[in-house]
Parts: sequence; structure tokens; C-alpha cells
Amino acid sequence: MSTTVLATKLYIPPPRPKVVLRPRLIARLNEGLHGKLTLISAPAGFGKTTLVSEWVNNLRFTSDDFRLDAANGGEIVNLKSQIANRVAWLSLDAGDSDPTRFLAYLVAALQTLFAGIGAGVMAALESPQPPPIEPLLTILLNQIAAIPADFILVLDDYHTIDSKPVDQALTFLVEHQPPQMRLVIATREDPQFPLARLRARGQMTELRAADLRFTPAEAAEFLNRVMGLNLSAGDIAALETRTEGWIAGLQLAALSMQGQQDTAGFIKSFTGSHHFVLDYLVEEVLGQQSASVQTFLLRTSILDRLCGPLCDAVLLDPSASGQETLEYLEHANLFLVPLDDERRWYRYHHLFADLLRQRLHQSTATSARGEGRGVAELHSRASQWYEDHGLELEAFQHAAAANDVGRAEHLIDEKGLHLHSRGVAAILDWLASLPTTVLDARPALWVRHASALLVGGQTTGVEEKLGAAEAALAVALQGAEPDDKTRALIGQIAAHRATLALNDHQIDAQSRALDTYRRYLQLLGDQPPLSANEAYLGMGRIFYEWNDLDAAEQYFQQSLQLARQYDKSIDRFVLCEIYLARQKLARGDVAGAAAMLAETEQSVRQNNFVERMPDVAAVQVKVLLRQGNITAAADLAGKYELPLIRARVLLAQGDPSAALAVLRPLRQQMEAQGLADERFKAMILQAVALRAHGEEDQAVQLLGEALALAEPGGFIRVFVDEGEPMRLLILDFRLWIEKQPRGQDQRLLGYADKLLAAFEQPTAQPPPIGDLRQSQIANRKSQMLEPLSQRELEILKLITQGLSNREIGERLFLALDTVKGHNRRIFDKLQVQSRTEAIARARELGLL
Repeated sequence: MSTTVLATKLYIPPPRPKVVLRPRLIARLNEGLHGKLTLISAPAGFGKTTLVSEWVNNLRFTSDDFRLDAANGGEIVNLKSQIANRVAWLSLDAGDSDPTRFLAYLVAALQTLFAGIGAGVMAALESPQPPPIEPLLTILLNQIAAIPADFILVLDDYHTIDSKPVDQALTFLVEHQPPQMRLVIATREDPQFPLARLRARGQMTELRAADLRFTPAEAAEFLNRVMGLNLSAGDIAALETRTEGWIAGLQLAALSMQGQQDTAGFIKSFTGSHHFVLDYLVEEVLGQQSASVQTFLLRTSILDRLCGPLCDAVLLDPSASGQETLEYLEHANLFLVPLDDERRWYRYHHLFADLLRQRLHQSTATSARGEGRGVAELHSRASQWYEDHGLELEAFQHAAAANDVGRAEHLIDEKGLHLHSRGVAAILDWLASLPTTVLDARPALWVRHASALLVGGQTTGVEEKLGAAEAALAVALQGAEPDDKTRALIGQIAAHRATLALNDHQIDAQSRALDTYRRYLQLLGDQPPLSANEAYLGMGRIFYEWNDLDAAEQYFQQSLQLARQYDKSIDRFVLCEIYLARQKLARGDVAGAAAMLAETEQSVRQNNFVERMPDVAAVQVKVLLRQGNITAAADLAGKYELPLIRARVLLAQGDPSAALAVLRPLRQQMEAQGLADERFKAMILQAVALRAHGEEDQAVQLLGEALALAEPGGFIRVFVDEGEPMRLLILDFRLWIEKQPRGQDQRLLGYADKLLAAFEQPTAQPPPIGDLRQSQIANRKSQMLEPLSQRELEILKLITQGLSNREIGERLFLALDTVKGHNRRIFDKLQVQSRTEAIARARELGLL
């Protein structure tokens, strides 16, 4: 058989004029010279050939030879000798799958380095009946072993070989490879070699897609220097993320952007359906696969992540194993990304997935048979599999993608997904996409939409959805008596309105909300469903504000009992435990509140309810302040965006000026957004801060505004929870009222007296030193090192009012250092470490 050698297949590709230098990868290739084989295996377009070409050209044009020095631990040593032609290159194609042709080109490549080598092998290959390959390889290997110099043989595009005999021949060559020879293989899919054995023996160096993809810095250099663009760091980062470092993808995007004015907009819309990317992936990747593999790729592209059993459920093809196909795709480097170490779950490269989904929709749209319901049927199968395996969110997402309204509604209702912290956004997106006609036909969906908005912390649009639900119900009933299911839905509408009244910052809505919750629970009967925990929680909040702590605790416990019956992936229990912790704090059980919050935080972190951490932290900061641990409180408050909590910490630190700088703009912001409740809370704390800042008149006037707003709703705890500074401010307000002409403000005197009475209740203030008996208190008073002087008592009272050291000095005409000295003596005599502890100890000992 005569084989004509095409000389261009033996040329080493020349280095590009503009190339991104990749020293980290060059170093890895140099390290590969220690072993037999260097394997560069990655999908199309990851720069395999460019990298190896850059590396070997760099080697060829240096003056250093290299070889393994056995006496020097196998390290590469420089011999400072000729190296001019020590790299043989063979670019393979599909025709080289013929074993005879492959061996002929292998010999021809070696002859570019060593003239005459393998001449007898070539002659044998040209005979009418060539001998078996293995004896010819044995001859060739013996001749290579006699070569006095080290060299590299590069086999590029090995994935084009589809021949078991060639794989076996090359395996034989690698197994018996002489020490002078280093083999480098660049391929889109792993060759059928005993790679695991070579890997275990440390005889192989591997570079894969994860190594070859451009880093952000390399992407920036490529796009701006090589491709001549002028992209911002943000645009580069976005494009690098979108392409996942795929070099060809970056290049195709760069070509598309040349001449573009709105580069940011282009990057945002850049997908696998862009015509350059589409053409490349279709020609270089998808079109190279068999019909069965293409079918698998297209139909499983509906999945964001894949595993064998899920693929089997979606395809319903008993002739093909999903797991085996996934393993083949990974082996073939078909843009499949493993998601775990066990190689159970995978996903497609984003741009590749874009292409597959587009082709899938095209193929099902033009299919003569229609393939069932096409893409919708595939989504329905996926939804069922996910539900069967307890993955309700994914089941819902595929039901929504299948436009299966009934199934999606079933998953929301039966699986409690409407309360699922991870599912709220998906549900809202789906509900917003439904036409009004569909929602009107299913009034419960209007209610679900309102519920999802509330769970997601949104109030805008809730009343609109509830009103639409009522209108749809009226049309459906047409005057008939509602059944139990409809009555429950009517009750849910009322309960959502009550929650909206509380959450939507309507501070005068508590009496109305309580009646609504009670009517809702009556509609539900003796055995309320899990969703009734919302009503119990709302009632507990109302009674807490009214300072009926026993009733509040009862409702909080009932709410928690129902919330704990939800799936553990539902976060409803968190709010219940937060309010129970506030309940303990109001009763003075600081240690109990701290312990409950610690357990709640652990549950939040274990279940990844990260959106609930600010709620937990807000109460934890209050506990730390009650414990006198201002430093820890400040550290915790700094981790979250909690302006009110931050202002409260600043007040505890004796910095009312900074607190006011936080509260003034916050109050204005809440007012502009129509958030009356949050504005109300900011107003109360601002009044405390004004008094601490020495602006007594403004503080009293602002408190009067807050009392006028709060009195109709009977608010108590919102004031009492601010502690002693608020009590003193209310006393100031009462004195101020008594000096005013009799008028409308006089009605607030009774309200102020009611609040002051609440401060006097044993549960209103924390026990300063735990549960010590009165005899222990008297004993501690007798153990004071010495009594406080008159000046120290005077300073202590100013500390109680929240004045800073500088303000105390200005008030008493003392130097700042003098005030600090008095503080130290006060702390020593009271045996405390902080202002908060000093105030509590002084109150305990009757010094105030």
C-alpha cells in the first residue's frame, strides 16, 4: 500500500503575532517533561493548539536542550547545546483512523527530526499486504531507543481518530515509550488509553478545560490588547462570566462587538443563539455527533442540571442509559460541567445550553409528528421526577415552563411552596406571566400572588390582587352559597388584608386586624390548616404591642407549633422564634432570649435562610445591649444594613450626634416611601436621640407627635422597649403638657400615664442582676468599695440621660479628662465595666 504524505500535516503552526501570554500553563507543560505523556483535553475553542504551538516554538528557538537527568532526581537540566529541531508535529484528521496510514504519518513526523528513522517500517507499510502493526511498532521503538537526543512528539486533534486499532497501537507505544521521547496529545475528547494507570504512576500531566479557560486578567488582555476593544472592567467581567472563560466564545463576541456602540447591551444579550456562536457550535460540536447523541443533547437541554435517572425520566428511551450517555459526554468534552465529585450531577456550558434550547424549539416546532406536546411534555416529565424526589422548587419551575397551570397550582398548595424562601421569586415571576383570564378562572391564584408578595417582603400590589380575587369569586359564585374551600379562601383574603395592615405600616390598624384574624380562624374551624400560623403570629404581634405579654406568648406558641409542621425547608418558624425571643426580653429574661436566638441562628444557617439573618441579628443586638456588651452589639450591627439598630448602638456608645445623622435621613426616606410604621419607629428613636443630644424641646415635641399617632392603636411596647431613656423623655413630656394651655394635647396625659405605669411593671425592665433576692441586693450595696460622691452622682444621672463625656463636660464646665476620671471611679465603685451596667447597677441600688 502506497501512502503519499501530505507535508503540511507535519508543520508546526507558527506563533501568532498577537497572543495572550500564559506562563502558568507553559510552566505546567514544562513540568510534563518529567513524564511520558502530556494530555491537553478540552472542548472545541479552548486554545489547545495555540497553547502547544506557543510552547514548542519557544522551546525550538531557545539555545537550551533538555533531557531527564537520572542522577539528579529526574529533574530537567539545561545542556546549552543545539535544540534547533527537537519537536515533531503531526496534525491528525479522520483519514488517519486507518492504522497503516496513521503509522506512516507517525514515521514521517519522526523523520522530520531524524532522517532515515523507520525506513524499514515505511517499506513494510507500502507492501501489498502490510504486516501487523505491533511488530512494526516494536522495530520503530527500538530505533527510537537508539537516538542519543531527547525530543517531543505532538499529536494534534487526536479526537478525529475513530479507530480501536489506532488506540491500541498508541497504547502500545506509550507503554514501551523510550526515555528520550515525550508524547504530547491535544484532543477534544479523552483517548481510549489506560489514563488511570498513567495518572496513578505519575507518568502523565493533564490540562483540561478548567485549566485552559481564560482568567479574568487573561480575558481583559485578550479583549482589549489582542482584539483592540476598549471595554470596562465591568463589561469584561460580565462577558467572562457569560462565556465561562471559553476562548472561542470570547473571540466570537469580540468580533461581533467591533463597531458596536452599546457594548454593555450587546454583552447582556450575548447568548449561544448569536449567529457567530451558533455557527461555530453547530459546525464544530453538535454536527459532529451521532443522531442519538444529538437527540439526547437537545431534549435534556431543558434541564438546568442533569443526572442519569432524571435524563431517563425525560427521554423515556429504554434503549439508552442516561448515566452512560452523560459519562460519554464528559469523556468527549462536550461542554458538560460536573457539579459534584461523584460525577452524578452535571450541567451544560451556558452558551452551549443556549444553542441546544434554540435548536430544540426549532426542531419541535417544525416536526411533522409534533413529538407529543414537544417541549412542554419534556418539562412535565421533569416536573414529575423532581416532585417524586422531593425537589418541589424544581418541580414547580418545570411545571411553569410546561404552562401546566393546574400542576403548578397543586405544587404551590400541596407542597407549601408559597412560603418557601427559595421559591418566592419563581412563583412571582410565573404568576406575573399569567394572563388575567387564567387568574380570573382560578381566584386562588390571585390570593397566592398576594401571599407571595407578602412573603417576599413586598406590599405594593397586594390589595390589587386581593380585590381581583374577590371579584373573580363573586363571578364564580353568582349569588350561590360558598362551599368550605371558598369560605377558607375568603378567610385567607381577610387574613392577608390584616397582615397587610400591620406590615404596610398602618399604625392605627391593630383593632381592625385583630377582628379580621379572629373571623378568619372561625372560618377555618376547630382544626386550622398550617397556613393559620400567619393569623396566630399576627394576633401575637398585636397583643405584644398592647403589652399583654401572656396573650402574646400564647399566640406566638400556637403559630410556632403550626410553623414547625411545615417542611424544614420552609422558614416560617424563624419569625415565630424571633417574636418569642422579644417576648422573653420584654419579661426581663435576657439569658433566655439570647439562648433562643442562638438556636434560631443555628437553624437559619443550617437551612440557608440567609434572608432571615438580619431579622435575627436585630434582636440579638438588643440582647447584647441589655447585657452591656456594646462592642459585640456594634460588631453585629455592622454586618447588616439595619439603620434603626445602628442608631440604637450609637446611642449606647454615647454618640447621639451620629445616631441623629442616621435617623434624620432615614425618617425622611420612610416618609417619602409611605412606610408609616418604619417612619414611626424612626421618629421615636429620634426623639430619644434628641434628648440625649441636649435638644430637650425638640425631643418633647417629636415625642408628642409620636404619641398622638400611637394613642388610637394603643401602642405600648414600642415605647417601653426603648428603656429608661424613653421613660425619662415621657416624664419630660408630661411636665411640658402640664405647662401648656388646656386643649387637645391634654388627652395624651392619660396615655403618657399608661405608658409610665407599664415601665413600673416588673416585666417592663430587665432584672439588672438576674434573679438575685433582695437580701443579695442589699448585700451587694454594702459591698461597694465606697459611696459615690455628690459630683459622681451628678455625672451618673447625666450618663443615665444618654449624654456623652464631652456633653457632660460642657454641662458641668469640666475638662474631658476630668469627666473620664469620674467615670472610671464610678465604674470601680459600682464594680461594672460599661455605662449600661453602671445605669443598671445604680438603679438596682436605688442611687437614682
